[in-house]
Amino acid sequence: MKITFLGTGTSQGVPVIGCTCDVCRSLDYRDKRLRTALHIAVDGQSLVVDTGPDFRQQMLREYIERLDAVLFTHAHRDHTAGLDDVRAYNFLQNMDMPVYGSQATLDQLAVEYAYALSGPAYPGIPRLTLLPINEDAFTVNGISILPLPVMHLRMPVFGFRIGNFSYITDANYIPEETFERLQGTEVLVLNALQREHHISHFNLGEALETIQRIAPRQTYLTHISHKLGLHSAVQHELPATVALAYDGLQVDIGS
Repeated sequence: MKITFLGTGTSQGVPVIGCTCDVCRSLDYRDKRLRTALHIAVDGQSLVVDTGPDFRQQMLREYIERLDAVLFTHAHRDHTAGLDDVRAYNFLQNMDMPVYGSQATLDQLAVEYAYALSGPAYPGIPRLTLLPINEDAFTVNGISILPLPVMHLRMPVFGFRIGNFSYITDANYIPEETFERLQGTEVLVLNALQREHHISHFNLGEALETIQRIAPRQTYLTHISHKLGLHSAVQHELPATVALAYDGLQVDIGS
């Protein structure tokens, strides 16, 4: 399995429009963060977790020529706004795109993409097959995926576990049942928005406490705001087993 961080930024991205802070003015490519999304290549399958506003740019940058399915964590626009661009894969592969998410997420997609999901078909619209999932494990073309229920303030969000890899974004609370599902995780991706407390995201301190409890071999932090600080400076503060992710970072994960 190989994961590619398509984007590692929060809802506004980094740099933030109009901001002149050191992070937003940084020339370090690791401080340029598109909206959070992940590509997973596993057992011959190409999966994407979330299609934010930068989806087209991200897929072009990584030269991803095939996409077998989309997994959604939740329905916020910074995670769903690029779904229309899966139509390129509809054309290339001559297939509808399987889209997995909670029923609440799919209901919101049905509203935002009503032109593609209701009424007469129009030439060129994305062809989507919405597939509801719950907290039970499910399979995508033979790949077993375990949802990881977490909370984003009052909004339920799904993380996902494939083998010894677990991915959680947009969370500020992990239930005990989900901690049990995380046991044995070797590589973890977890959100860490900023240093100060936030109402709906883990801050850096909370993320590090959560990582200590899960005890993976390696963790990568994502969904990062300009308020966290310069990539080069923050990385020096972290334990050896924790790293800031950055856009385009690829990680090979053993079985």
